[in-house]
Amino acid sequence: MKIILFTHPDFLAHQSMPRFARMISEGMVQKGHEVIVWSPKAFFFKLALRKPFLQKWLGYLDQYIVFPLITKLKVVGCTSDTLFVFADNALGPWIPLVHKRKHVVHCHDFLAQQSAYGSLAENKIGITGRYYQKFIHWGYSKAENFISISIKTQTDLHSFLTKSPKFSKVVYNGLNQKIEPAKNKAVIRQLLTAKFGIDLSQGYILHVGGNAFYKNKLGVLEIYDQWAQEYNTQVPLVLVGESPSPELVVFKEKSKFSKSIYFITNIDDFQLQHFYQGATVMLFPSLYEGFGWPIVEAMAAGTPVITTDENPMKEVAGNAGFYIPKKVFQAEEFIQWKAIAARELEKVMQLTPEQNRLAIEKSILRSKEFSSQGFVNAIEKIYKQILLN
Repeated sequence: MKIILFTHPDFLAHQSMPRFARMISEGMVQKGHEVIVWSPKAFFFKLALRKPFLQKWLGYLDQYIVFPLITKLKVVGCTSDTLFVFADNALGPWIPLVHKRKHVVHCHDFLAQQSAYGSLAENKIGITGRYYQKFIHWGYSKAENFISISIKTQTDLHSFLTKSPKFSKVVYNGLNQKIEPAKNKAVIRQLLTAKFGIDLSQGYILHVGGNAFYKNKLGVLEIYDQWAQEYNTQVPLVLVGESPSPELVVFKEKSKFSKSIYFITNIDDFQLQHFYQGATVMLFPSLYEGFGWPIVEAMAAGTPVITTDENPMKEVAGNAGFYIPKKVFQAEEFIQWKAIAARELEKVMQLTPEQNRLAIEKSILRSKEFSSQGFVNAIEKIYKQILLN
């Protein structure tokens, strides 16, 4: 099978998308298929001189003017048995270039689309952002074949399509890096304590994620603050990911428990695995997700997860997860939400050794349902179906 894989350009500095694209590419190559990656190169982008505003708009020229012209010429030379694979539905504007050829679109989430069409009150976007998302929608609406990473994502996809897809399947993400439980949590905690200068020897609460609104990072701080105050404890909270936003910094500074809150940035995958392995619990109260990688990663490392009682978080954590309601923003309901979440956190923190052992076993077992090989096997089968139909 010959596969042309469309991916995001390297100059956009995505993190999760390149991993996903590599999982497809490497997995298909290992199965003996030919994979060629097509993505825009930085021509105009290089002229931006590291100025974010210019980078954004000159990058658009590379992606939506130069790249389509080059692609149109290259497509002419592709044989009829070539499958065109789009690693992300956000690559929609390129789909019309090959929509009459054999193709499939991997769909991750439609949060930006929902925001553009006014469905997510928590995230308001400007007029240019709305037009950009309509451009993406116009593109993927031309496609016929889709693979979604969760039932939630598939449901959202179908709500945006203007006609029923020819082919639409769900294939859950697979872990694209080796993560396993620590043989000794105490040793891992000692290593982290020495490396980062934080006393994590008695355990810690972990959060992994970026600053996007739907990650609810402020909610993590709010839950922790409520829990530390209500239960008179100062077990550290460690937030791994992007540098904190001004809003997060202000909250930390005002908190009575500021000295127990730590933001960790710029770490490698090996260090991230250590943070997963050493944690007492992973706190992941997302408002929305397409899938929720950190849930599986934490469970694979042998760490119980507290997450939101909605899909796709429930789809992923299954019977291994501990659940709290989705955050609400009305004053009285918000106070109640914090109290409920803090109570669930305390419940997990106070598990007996036997209860904790069982929670860890369930987490590890659940994570095994999201293997990279299982993902590759499933999409290979679908790719072949599409080529034959």
